[in-house]
Amino acid sequence: MPSLAENLIYSLIQTISMGLAAIALSFFAVYMMERLAPFSIRKEIEEDHNVSAAILCGSVILGVALVVASVAHG
Repeated sequence: MPSLAENLIYSLIQTISMGLAAIALSFFAVYMMERLAPFSIRKEIEEDHNVSAAILCGSVILGVALVVASVAHG
């Protein structure tokens, strides 16, 4: 039977790995969104203050976060 310290270390490693995977998938999703969009998302959000482009970017990140959270939960 594993000890409390072993369970803690296992849980910590699992949490860190899922966090890193979530961050990597979020960056990948935003990168793919920027590559596939017919316009520059950075320019639209930063220079033109386009709210709909910011909502699109946020919803992509939120969608990836929901998928990662459901995988992490089991």
